[in-house]
Amino acid sequence: MKPRVLVVDDERSIRDSVRMILEYEQYECLGAASGPEAIAAVRRDAPDVVLLDIKMSGMSGLDVLAELKRGDDTLPVAMMSGHGTIADAMQATRLGAYDFIEKPFTSERVLVTVAKGLELRRLRAENRELRLAMESKYELVGQSPGLRQVLETVQRAAPTSATVLLLGESGVGKELVARAIHRNSPRAAQRFIQVNCAAIPEELIESELFGHEKGSFTGATEKQL
Repeated sequence: MKPRVLVVDDERSIRDSVRMILEYEQYECLGAASGPEAIAAVRRDAPDVVLLDIKMSGMSGLDVLAELKRGDDTLPVAMMSGHGTIADAMQATRLGAYDFIEKPFTSERVLVTVAKGLELRRLRAENRELRLAMESKYELVGQSPGLRQVLETVQRAAPTSATVLLLGESGVGKELVARAIHRNSPRAAQRFIQVNCAAIPEELIESELFGHEKGSFTGATEKQL
């Protein structure tokens, strides 16, 4: 299946020139002349990469970018502009664009940008699959009344920002419950960090958890965050 690229620009000549470049290299190329058209095309055709003009009449490229990222944060979007500023580039980067192309651009620049976007999408998909595979190892499975009660408690605690203390004997599954809370929380996209406090000497626990400055105690040879 050919990689699918959506080109969004209110100038037909730009869309046509990029289409010629991409189709010559065996890409499938889609076009959109406005922000609303682009959003509809992404939802309908699921492109692999989007090339988005930053200056368009009506809905601006930055507004389109923000909307696309709300729908799918993993979609690679590169911005195009003939008169973009450093401020525009910085704003686009903050909103999630992975590259910024200045017009007029060469064929090589377009192809490198698209290839970079496809590689980024591949890596993101691979990372998502690995994360799901890892999470399946820690899934709580069962139908007992006790486990159902635990899962109901997890669902109540996960959406909050409250600190949760899990009690129980060794081996009952406290870590699995902690991972379930994290997986169902607003912080699910962030890393789950497991710390065995019992294995850290009392005099080093604060340093390990909160870091230290270089020279703050004997043996602190460098700053640790």
